[in-house]
Amino acid sequence: MSKELEKIHGEVVIYTADDGNTRIDVNFTDETVWLSQPQMAELFKTLRTNIVEHIGNIYDEGELDKNSTCRDFRQVRKEGNRNVSRDIPFYNFDMIISLGYRIKSKIANDFRKWATERLKEYIIKGFTMDDERLKNLGGGAYWKELLERIRDIRSSEKVMYRQVLDLYATSMATWNK
Repeated sequence: MSKELEKIHGEVVIYTADDGNTRIDVNFTDETVWLSQPQMAELFKTLRTNIVEHIGNIYDEGELDKNSTCRDFRQVRKEGNRNVSRDIPFYNFDMIISLGYRIKSKIANDFRKWATERLKEYIIKGFTMDDERLKNLGGGAYWKELLERIRDIRSSEKVMYRQVLDLYATSMATWNK
């Protein structure tokens, strides 16, 4: 993909880091990524026909809505001696994630393991964090949001502690009667 198109569409890279853990780096544009069918086939190391089949099934089963996940981008391609302009369908991050759960390839399997670890951590702890991204990028634009959410949680802790103390005081007053 050209650097100009990368700015418009973003990019997704799934790889195994030096520590053996699967890493997913996403270069978002306006909080999403747009990839074409050939790009998704390359991402998941599979055939384009598999991508097309799974996209059709995802839409047929109502898992995702085509109007919110697919967008045509006009691209100029060289065909023979002439430049031809065509509308090429691109799919957003929701579709990329859904495909990651359906494609049968090693990289898709690595993606599913990574996603399952994040989901399990979220269900158990109530949160999940990408420590490396926060360490290296400072959380980007989300750093302020993270701090605000932590402050909000801490303020609700204070309310809970006050309620526990009130409950304790009430029970002590009742006990002493």
